[in-house]
Amino acid sequence: MKYILVTGGVISGIGKGIIASSIGTILKSCGLRVTAIKIDPYINIDAGTFSPYEHGEVFVLNDGGEVDLDLGNYERFLDINLYKDNNITTGKIYQHVINKERHGDYLGKTVQVVPHITDAVQEWVMNQAKVPVDDDKKEPQICVIELGGTIGDIEGMPFVEAFRQFQFKAKRENFCNIHVSLVPQPNATGEQKTKPTQNSVRALRGLGLSPDLIVCRSAKPIEMAVKEKISMFCHVEPEQVIFIHDVSSTYRVPILLEEQGIIKYFKQRLNLPIDDQPSDLLMKWKKMACRYERLLKVCSIALVGKYTKLSDCYASVFKALEHSALAINYKLDLMYIDSTELERSTEAENSVRYHQAWHKLCKADGILVPGGFGIRGTEGKLQAISWARTKKKPFLGVCLGMQLAVVEFARNCLNWEDANSTEFDPDTKNPVVIDMPEHNPGDMGGTMRLGKRRTVFKTENSVLRKLYGDEMFVEERHRHRYEVNPELTHCFEEKGLKFVGHDTEGSRMEIIELENHPYFVGVQFHPEFSSRPMKPSPPYLGLLLAATGTLNAYLQRGCKLSP
Repeated sequence: MKYILVTGGVISGIGKGIIASSIGTILKSCGLRVTAIKIDPYINIDAGTFSPYEHGEVFVLNDGGEVDLDLGNYERFLDINLYKDNNITTGKIYQHVINKERHGDYLGKTVQVVPHITDAVQEWVMNQAKVPVDDDKKEPQICVIELGGTIGDIEGMPFVEAFRQFQFKAKRENFCNIHVSLVPQPNATGEQKTKPTQNSVRALRGLGLSPDLIVCRSAKPIEMAVKEKISMFCHVEPEQVIFIHDVSSTYRVPILLEEQGIIKYFKQRLNLPIDDQPSDLLMKWKKMACRYERLLKVCSIALVGKYTKLSDCYASVFKALEHSALAINYKLDLMYIDSTELERSTEAENSVRYHQAWHKLCKADGILVPGGFGIRGTEGKLQAISWARTKKKPFLGVCLGMQLAVVEFARNCLNWEDANSTEFDPDTKNPVVIDMPEHNPGDMGGTMRLGKRRTVFKTENSVLRKLYGDEMFVEERHRHRYEVNPELTHCFEEKGLKFVGHDTEGSRMEIIELENHPYFVGVQFHPEFSSRPMKPSPPYLGLLLAATGTLNAYLQRGCKLSP
C-alpha cells in the first residue's frame, strides 16, 4: 500500500480537496486502484449536525455516513463509493479510544495523546485504506489522505504527530507528503509573494514532516523566478514545486498536474509499476475540459434555497446540474435565489430585493428547490413552486423541495388552505407531510433515514423511469426525517399529481410527477450525491433537457444524447 498525505498551509479552503481528488484521478488513469480518506480535526463525531454555513454541504454516502463535502469530490473525480469510516474526525478517534479504555483494553495504563490517540489514527488509516471502493471489490493500491485545516492549527497537532510516526512505519518508498500552499499577489505591488509558503513549509518541517511536493495555489499563473525561489528556500528541487492557478473549471486541475510531470515523479518516488504516459481516462478528462470551455449555448436554472450566501452549501447540486448541462452541450448559468426574498414580508421591508429575486425567477429556464431543514424561507419556496406549476416552467424538487411541492398542490389545487408539514405546523388539520415512524425527536445526530435505499416504479408511464433507462427500480441516497403522508395520496392522484415511485414496502412516497406539465418532478432522495462528470444524474438531466426544450426529442431517441 502506498500512502499520499495532502496537507495545507497559510489558509484553509485553499483547494486541498480538489488537488487530492485530482492526484487520485491521475493515478487511477495510470491503471492503479485508488481510495481516499479525509481527516477533519473538529470534535464532532460526523458532519450530520452542522449548518451548511459551517463547512458547506453535508455529503451522504451509500452506507448513510454524513461526511465532509470533500468526500463528494473524491467520489465524483475517482468514480468510487466511499464509507463513513473514510471520514476521520477528532470526535471519532477520541470516542474509539475512550470506549477501549472503558472496556479495559489498556490494562490500567495512563491513556495519552501519544501514543494512544496517534496509534489509533494510524491503525484507522491502515485498516480503512484496504477497504475496496471500486465495483470490482479489489483492494486499493494507493490511499490519498487529506488532512483538513492548516498546519499549525492546535486541533490538528495529534494527526500531524501520527503521520510523523507513520512515515517511518510505512517506509519512505510507501509514503509521500504533498503540501498545498498559497502564493498571494497583493494588488498594491502586483508581485507574487513566497514568504507565506516558506513559513508554512518551515512549520511543517518543525513538526517532523518534509514535503515531497509543494503545490502552490495562486490567482494567476506563477512565474519561473517564483518557482526557483520557493525551491531554494523550501529545500526541494524545482520539479517538486507545482503550480495550480485559478482555472475555468476543476476539470482542468488533473491536466495541469499531469503537464508538470507528476506521473513521472510519483513513478520514481513511490516505485509505482506504471507507464510515464496516462491512459484513456485522462484523455477523456482533457476532452471534457476542452468541451466545457468551448460551450456557447446557455441554460439558466434558478436554485431557490435558504443557504445561498455560500455556494459550497449546495456543492453537489451545482455539480449535478453542471454534469447534466455538459452532457447536452450547454453552459450552466446557476442563479442562487434566497427563498425569503420571494416572500411578501420582504416586499414590505425591501421592495427592491423582492422584485430582483422575482425577476431572476421569472427569467430562469428551469427551477430547482433543493433539500433543507427548518421553517425559514419555506413560504418563498412555495411561491416559486406555484410559479413553476402554473407557468409550466420545468421544475425539480429534491427532498424538502418535493415535500413542499405536495404542500403547494394541496393548498392551491385541493383547496386545503392549512395543508402543511408537521415539521412546520404540528397542529395542522391537513398534515400532508408527516414524521417518519422511526424518527426520534430527542437526539439530532444520525437519527434520519440515511443512505442508499431502493425506490420502485409503480407505473411504466413515468418520465423519470424513462430517464433512468426504463429500470423497474433505482437505488439512491436519502437524508430526511419527514415524508409524504401515505393516507392522503389518493386525493392528489385524482387531481393529476402522481406518486410514480415508492419504497419496497409501498408505504413511502419517493417520486412525484405532475400530469400535463413539461417537467414537474419531485424526488424524496438526493440524486445529486451519485452524479458523476461522465454519468449525469437522470432527474437533473431531465430538468436541463426540459429547460432547453429538448426533453421530448431525447425520450424519442430512446434516452440517447445527440452527438
